[in-house]
Amino acid sequence: MANTSPKLHHRAQDATFRRVHGGNLVYNTCWEDPRLDREMLRLDADSRVVMITSAGCNALDYLLDNPAEIRAVDMNPRQNALLQLKIALIRRGRHADLFRLFGNGSFPGLRDLVDELAPDLHPYARDYWRAKDYYFKSTRLNPSFYYRGTAGQMAWLALKTFIGGRGRVRDYAAALLEARSLDEQHALYDEIRPLLWTKLVTWLLRQPVAMAMLGVPRAQVRLIESRFDGGIPGFLRAKLEQVLTEVPFWDNYFWQVYLRGHYTPDCCPNYLRQEHQATLHARVDRLSTHSTTIANFLREHPGAYSHYVLLDHQDWMAAHQPQALEEEWRLILENSRPGTRILMRSASPSIDFLPGIARERLEPETELADRLHRLDRVGTYGCTYLARITA
Repeated sequence: MANTSPKLHHRAQDATFRRVHGGNLVYNTCWEDPRLDREMLRLDADSRVVMITSAGCNALDYLLDNPAEIRAVDMNPRQNALLQLKIALIRRGRHADLFRLFGNGSFPGLRDLVDELAPDLHPYARDYWRAKDYYFKSTRLNPSFYYRGTAGQMAWLALKTFIGGRGRVRDYAAALLEARSLDEQHALYDEIRPLLWTKLVTWLLRQPVAMAMLGVPRAQVRLIESRFDGGIPGFLRAKLEQVLTEVPFWDNYFWQVYLRGHYTPDCCPNYLRQEHQATLHARVDRLSTHSTTIANFLREHPGAYSHYVLLDHQDWMAAHQPQALEEEWRLILENSRPGTRILMRSASPSIDFLPGIARERLEPETELADRLHRLDRVGTYGCTYLARITA
């Protein structure tokens, strides 16, 4: 019985993760810092990029560096539907509507807008947003799109757990949004630290459903628990402390949007900024979406790609599908050119699961990746991995 119980617990965790990811929009905004990505990727007019879609914010950001093409690939068609809605608005030159939707996080007339944009939307995206128009309706129980989707719902729950009904913590959040120096951020955090990390918060962070809603599979949970002192709560506490005290918060739109429920014109992703609309409009047709796996995409669309942005999905593959991981790498290597750059992240402090065929051809750029990792405004990953494919 003692041997069976952990297996049943793990199966339950995996089932929860599959259920959460199998039928929901997970990410309502990207959770990787494109400012650092672009410094590592060094995109130019010859770049052909394959990347995981997530919420599509970073794919649009990369267009500012003038790549020849970007292929956004995601197994979850809802993530692609989100990017397709952004693309349609940029293609139509509808910046005011784009910012109302994805800047303010509220747009009560989405269904009519979707009908107007229908010729520019994939049928799945059109039907999805007609059915989910309430995601952009602001109510007392849920005031913003940024508290929708599973990650957004978890952010809303965390916000209420941390801040709801607690005057000093609310005051801290308000003061943090106004802070303009790291010294000020550090002093504010030192004052409020004992009130943030309560038993309730620690309990919440240990729950499998919480991790699943944030998009963290059991494989990543196990990596963190085995390699980081304090397990999940200790890991998240250390990462949040880094964000709150070591990285400027005044331009940290990743965390500000979950405190505010919306972006501001001065603190938002580049695709929402007025000054970038003409450039994005001219280049947005270079960006396409594909609802499949990276491996299947490469089988169906072979080519000499120059960049791969793989986020952290290989953490899960290494734990659950090592043969599929090796096959994915075989296809990446076959569909690359000498010098192709690979960017990925992991919950682990280091990536040691790469198959032999990858290790033989990859030349890591560890110094650059480690230096920029410390500047990451998101701050939730264990490491950033950057490498070039050799001939």
